[in-house]
Formats: sequence, structure tokens, C-alpha cells
Amino acid sequence: MLVAPLLLVLFVPFSPSSGAQLPNQAKAKDLPIATNGQPFPWDRMRLPTTVTPLHYDLAIHPNLTTLDFTGVVRIELDVHEDTNTVILHAKQMQISNVFLLAPEGIKRLQVLEYPRFHQLALLSDSMLIKGRKYEVHLAFAANLSDSFHGFYKGSYRTSSGEVRVLASTQFEATFARGAFPCFDEPAFKANFTIRIIREPRHIAISNMPMVKTVELPGGLLEDHFDTTVKMSTYLVAYIVSDFKSVSKTTQHGVKISIYAVPEKIDQTAFALDAAVKLLDFYDDYFDIPYPLPKQGQWKSHDLAAIPDFQSGAMENWGLTTYRETGLLFDPEKSSASDKLGITKVIAHELAHQWFGNLVTMEWWNDLWLNEGFAKFMEFISLDITYPELHVDDFFLAKCFEAMEVDSLSSSHPVSTPVENPTQIQEMFDDVSYDKGACILNMLRDFLTPEAFEIGIVRYLKRYSYQNTVNSHLWESLTNVSDVSDDLDEGRLKHTEFCSKRKTQTGASKWYSGDELDVRAIMDTWTLQEGFPLVTVEVRGREVRLSQERYLKTDDPSPSEGFLWQIPLTYKTSASNTVHRFLLKTKTDVLFLPEEVDWVKFNVDMSGYYMVHYAGEGWNSVIKLLQHNHTALSGNDRANLIHNVFQLVSIEKVRLDTALELSLYLSRETKIMAVTQGFGELVPLYKLMEKRDMKVLENQMKSYIVDLFQDLIDQQEWNDSGSVSQRVLRSYLLLFACVRNYAPCVTKATQLFNQWKDSDGTMSLPVDITMAVFVIGARMPEGWDFLFEKYRHSLQMSVKSRMKTAMAVSPLQDKLKWMMEQSLIGEIMKTQDLPDVVVSVSKNPHGYQLAWDFLRANWHTMIKKFDLGSHTISHLVTGVTNQYSTREMLDEVRNFFGSLTEETGSEMRCIQQAYETIEDNIRWTDKNLPLLQAWLDKRNRRVFHEDL
Repeated sequence: MLVAPLLLVLFVPFSPSSGAQLPNQAKAKDLPIATNGQPFPWDRMRLPTTVTPLHYDLAIHPNLTTLDFTGVVRIELDVHEDTNTVILHAKQMQISNVFLLAPEGIKRLQVLEYPRFHQLALLSDSMLIKGRKYEVHLAFAANLSDSFHGFYKGSYRTSSGEVRVLASTQFEATFARGAFPCFDEPAFKANFTIRIIREPRHIAISNMPMVKTVELPGGLLEDHFDTTVKMSTYLVAYIVSDFKSVSKTTQHGVKISIYAVPEKIDQTAFALDAAVKLLDFYDDYFDIPYPLPKQGQWKSHDLAAIPDFQSGAMENWGLTTYRETGLLFDPEKSSASDKLGITKVIAHELAHQWFGNLVTMEWWNDLWLNEGFAKFMEFISLDITYPELHVDDFFLAKCFEAMEVDSLSSSHPVSTPVENPTQIQEMFDDVSYDKGACILNMLRDFLTPEAFEIGIVRYLKRYSYQNTVNSHLWESLTNVSDVSDDLDEGRLKHTEFCSKRKTQTGASKWYSGDELDVRAIMDTWTLQEGFPLVTVEVRGREVRLSQERYLKTDDPSPSEGFLWQIPLTYKTSASNTVHRFLLKTKTDVLFLPEEVDWVKFNVDMSGYYMVHYAGEGWNSVIKLLQHNHTALSGNDRANLIHNVFQLVSIEKVRLDTALELSLYLSRETKIMAVTQGFGELVPLYKLMEKRDMKVLENQMKSYIVDLFQDLIDQQEWNDSGSVSQRVLRSYLLLFACVRNYAPCVTKATQLFNQWKDSDGTMSLPVDITMAVFVIGARMPEGWDFLFEKYRHSLQMSVKSRMKTAMAVSPLQDKLKWMMEQSLIGEIMKTQDLPDVVVSVSKNPHGYQLAWDFLRANWHTMIKKFDLGSHTISHLVTGVTNQYSTREMLDEVRNFFGSLTEETGSEMRCIQQAYETIEDNIRWTDKNLPLLQAWLDKRNRRVFHEDL
């Protein structure tokens, strides 16, 4: 029911619009058919640009008892061509009272609906004239969504057991149209003035500060919010809840407030300090004051912890929203990795206030201009603001994750055409985020950090409040030495960051010639999928180079015709100087000043490419690592581990060569190299788990435990050390307990029993709780105790660790029950369902349960999480990526092959699943005999050494 002040009711006589002129009227027979049987006057998924919005006046009233909402929107229009039709978006809502306010008066409009494209056509019986301003008024009503997008309902349970309801928004990418009629494409930027009607027991927050509250009949209140700057619909946000808040002000005068459910507001202090520090950093780094809003006395930014939230966080301008785990931190209960994760996600969303919000990609094909930059800026910003977090130790993992997806023929270019909502959703993947960040890091190293900063500031200033494409960025980064109009180089406040560059400039030139063509280089990285494999062969002083696409397939055709301009870096045994060479052709040769014992390309993995050391190259690398591994940095060592094992997949390197290299890991202590060693070795026995090869599987597990035994034994069961040391400790002790390493199992069992005997009141060191919980969850009574503590805990990070531990239990009935409860969403949150299902799928006792659950509940999950979403992709690939038999491939193909396009058959993640399983089958068929032989040989060697 519409509340009176919303209506601004324009009761005018209805004007029949049968005489209205339709675009392409001569082709009416080819047009889509609207729900009323009439031809719909637009046949494309993208909206026409005949009419664009200037300003939305949006009034909305959510009812948290009936779980629906009503509203009225007035949209001021700019007419670019004479027309009698306005095409805009609306999805699954009732539309009524549609009027046109024109210079000549008020007219009722006919409304046609075409649900397939989520479009409305507003038909006028008179022309809208180019250059004139008009307004359309639409009343609407809909249910609060049951999913995690649009305007959706959420809930939480208090410590006393009371369930409280809230309503919040998630509009990216195409869900604003489910909350109010709008032009729901990023290029249709406009200003928004929002009013929200609520009950006195709730509060409302939105993108902008509230300017006043008006009392309405019936005891309701209407909050009026200030008008936004010009922005895209996907950034609009509003929340109606009973949240509490805490606030601080930045050095630049921006009031930061964090909102959370009342009982968790005391867990917001760390995030509040982080947000203040990071917003100040970005204000300085971008040389553009925080842009929202413009009035100095109102400058503010809100962060809200939402109990039901599908993704990690959302960058709505002025009101960023987060999962509770992404914002809430308890100094007594949260781990070092929690602190790292929270600061990274806040850094990411605040970077978006400039990259994405102030300057927005024109269309979703260039999503990476938003997400790649935000991911990249996480690491740039935290390296300065939180040096103690050592974020450099974790950047490489993002590049490795991107390469995993990018090595398949089903990958896509960073910038790739997309049309429908499912395709748009699929862009939110590791290629847009992680590959985007990695190629920006490569470009920054290529141009120097100083020049890169100057170029991106120029980009932001040139295109503020506008939409951009790739070429705008490359133009801004060209001729970055000539920037006197844009930025005084002496202004840079963070030169200490620039001075921290690990690579030394001036050792040799990147390129020859008068001008560097940034666009020509970067187009090779953004307009074609995949990444290059550079083969290096050293012959005396001569280094022969060649490039090809790295591709995991037995079909060579998808790798033909690819060529990158690759900024190579390398160092040698003769010098620590970083040398540079731009490889622009298929093959090339460079000359060393002298013969060397070894050469290492892709220094610190600053480049997004793999390297194969042909001839005796890998033997030289193995010899170096065995005798003097610290001659290379930890990142260089992680890079070599990754490359050598990945090259086994495409048969460039034999498995026994890769395993010989891994032997040096018994002396490794750096987190990135250690975790990459695990990352390459653990999947080998995970493949065997699905083939019932217990003897070989156990041999491989024993090898890994033996390899890291000294490092595991050195770990103390406390929270001492740096963030990297603490994260590594947690990782190692968890691995040791899961793999039944006796000293760890004994210690964890003792601690769990003590904790259980204290009824959970005993304070466990935070970083070791995962290992303790995993051991406790193995027995029914331990699992049940853990679950009771999970149910009543208010610490989100603790709940997250308990949930993971319960999901790796061998108790199959518990695993099945846990997935079912996550789907219901009352005891365990549905937002956690994908992580629960994927965790169960990695469990040797649960992988078949997870696959059966995925198939049985597929249609429910795609409705809840949306087709094409990263969540659905995570489910599909996470559950299937360790299958390695023809039988399982057939099962996977049969299920996904039975789907229709409407239920997901065309999703990219399904093709990725097929390719990954096929690669696993090829790998195991070829390499298991080699693995068996190598392990047998090693065991004999160890046996003789022991004698």
C-alpha cells in the first residue's frame, strides 16, 4: 500500500496511446511481444540512448512485517532525439500510476512490459522533443527479495534467541531494476535524491547523509537524504534496520561511521581505525579529496556489516556494505589472517570510491577497470598504511589463482564482450580481479611506481564523474613524464613507497626508440585471453627467448596466433642487478656480458607470465636451490615452484624434475614459498583420493609431512610473531593435524579436551584454534560441542573457523546435515552454504556427498545465488576440480548437459569444470607411474642414508 506522501498523486484523465509512434514501426512483426500481446518497441538487451536520466527522486517504504515494499520514482529525462517512447528497466514488480510531466502538462503513459529483457516501454501519444526536459513518474510495489540481491530481506538472531529482520540492497551488477524502475546500465549516470519511510524502531541509511526526518500519519517516519553526486544505478544503496553505529573523523574531515547489529557493535573498533587511515591515504595518493558529498560540512562515509550477504563486500558510494566477517574484529578472538582479510577488504572498497564510483567503466566488458584496480590498490595502500601486515607476502597468490583459470581454453580476455545479466555476472571472476591486479602491477614495475602514480591520477582527474574504456587508461599512462598540468611530481606524499622498489632502474633499457606505446603493449594483455610461457635457453653468453600461450589442453589449436609484448626482468649469478628486456616478437636473443651459472627470469614475479628453463636450465635452478636457496628472494622461489609443477601439466618438464626441485623445501621458511609448495604437492594426493589408491596416496602424504616436519616442529602453540609468521603457523599446524602428524594430533587433542572441559571458557591461542577444532570435530561428542558453541557465538571469525572444522570431519551424517541446514538458513546462514559444500567436497569422506547435494539442490541454489555469479562458479568448480576419472567426468557431463540455458547450461564455469577434470585425467594417467617410481627411489635413498 502506498503511503500518502509518496504518491504526489496526479489523477488526470487517461489518454489512450493507440496512436503512439513506435520506433521501427515498419518492422513491428519482428519486434518482441509485450506481456499484453502488443509489439514491444525495442528488440535489444541494451537500452537505447535516445533518452537518458538526469535525476531520480526516489521514495520507498519497506514493510519489515509483511516483507514487501512500495515506492514512487520521479525521473528527470534528457531527450537526445525526438521520440514518443521511453525504454527503461524494471524486474518482477507491479507498476502503476505512470505519468509524463511535460512542458505542456501532465499525461498518463501506456506501459508495456517485456520481462525477458527486464524492460518497460513508456508510450506517449505526443512527441518528446529533442533538447527539452521531461519527467516520468512511476509507482511500484514488490516483495523484498528472498535472494541476496536487489532490495532483499535479512535477519539475525540475538543472544536471547529473538529473530530480527532488516532490509538492505545489493544492486551490482543488474539488480537495481528489481528495487525501482531505472536505467540500469553503468553509463546512465544521474543524481539521486532518496527518501525512506520506516517505523520508529528502525533506522535508515543511504549513500548520502540524512538532512531531515518528517513525521507521517500512522506513527511512521520519513528520512530525507541529501542528493548524490552523478553516479550509476548499481551504486545506489539503502538499509532499514536496528543497527547501532560508532564514528570517527579522518584528517581530511570525513566522518566515518560503522554500523552493525547492536550486540556486535563492540567488534567495530579495528575496522573503524582502518577505514580512517585508508581513506586518508587515498585522499593523498589520488590527489583528489574524497568526492562524496561535495558540501564540506556533510562529508561522510558509512560502512555496514550485513548479517546476510552473498559476496565479500560492495562499494556503494558513501555506504559500503560487508559480510560481518569482513568488518567485525575481536582482538581476543580474531586471528592474524582475520586482521589481514578485514584490512584488505576495506582497502578494496574504499579504493572503489575513486576507481569505479568517481570514474566508472562504460560497460561491464571493462569491469576490470573497477575490480582489477581495487584489488591492486589493496596491496599498494596496505604496504604503506599497515607495513606490519606484510601484504607483499600474499600478492603472488592472486596471480597464481588467476593463472589457474587463465590456463584453460574457456578463459576470456580481461576486456571481453558481454550482453546479458548472466554473462555480466560471470565477469566477476579471477580474471577481472586478480589478473587485472597482476597486469597493473607489471605495468607499474614497467613504468616505475612514480610514473604509474602520476598516470593514474591523471586518469582519475580527466574522467571524474564520467565513464571510460581501456584506451582512456592507456592514454593517461602515456608520456607520464610530461604532466605539469595534471600533477606536481614534488607533491607525491608517498615517495617512501617508491623508494621501496625491489627492482633497480637504469640497469638496462626496457625499449629503444623515442616513445613507449603503452596501449600497444597493454592491448596484448587485455584483449586476448591467457598468458605467455617464455622459454629461455642459455648457451654461453647467448640467451635464446621464445614465447607461446600456456594452455592446459591436448588440442594445440587454441594457442595459435597469440603474441604478447612481455616486459621481461632477469637477474643472474653474476649480479644482483635487475635487467630488463621487452620481448615483442615470437623469438629473440639477448646477450649477457659474461657467462653465468644460472639466470632467473621474472624477478619477484613482477610479470604475469611463466618461464621454462630449457636445456640444462632447470638443473641449474635445482642446484642453486639445494645449495644456496637464499640467493633468490622468497617470491622468486615461490615463482619457480609454481612454474616447474605447472610445466609438468603441459609436458615441458618431467614430474621427477619438479619433485627433485621440491626437495629443497625442507629448508624453506618464507610463507609464500612454503604455501606454494603445499599448493603444488597436496593436489597430487587429492587426485588419488578420488581413485582409491591408498598406498600411493599415503606415500605422497608422508613425503609432504617429512618435507615440512622440521618447520612444523619449530611452531609454538601460541600467537607470537609477525602476521606472516602467525598465518604460516596456523597453516602448518592445521595441515599437520589433518594429515595425522602424531605430535600435532596429541597436542591438539589435549587442548580441545581442556577447552571442552572448561565449557569453552578457556582462552585458546587464536592462531592454533583451527587445528584444535579440526581434531575435536572428529568425534561425535566433540562435533556436537563445537556446533553448540558455533550456534551461540557472536564472534564471526570464531564461527567461521568452527564451521570449517566441522566441514572437514569424517562424520558423514554430520556433513550431510550441515549442508542441509545451510540451505535452510535458520541455524546456519545460507550465505555460508557455498563454502560449506566446497569444504565438504575437499573432505575425502564427503566429496560424493557434496556432488550429490549440488545436483539435488541445483535449482534452489541458482535462484538464491543467481546464474553466472561468482558464488555459483565457486560451487561448480570447487566441487569438481579434484575429480580425475572418466566415470566422474561422464557423471558431471550428464548432469550439466541435462540443464537448459535458463538453468545454467551456458555458464563458463561448467566448461571450466570439464576442462579441469580432463586435465586431471591426462595428468594422472601420464604421471602416476613416474610419481610411484620417484617416491620408491626416494624411500630407498632415505633408507640407505638412515643406515
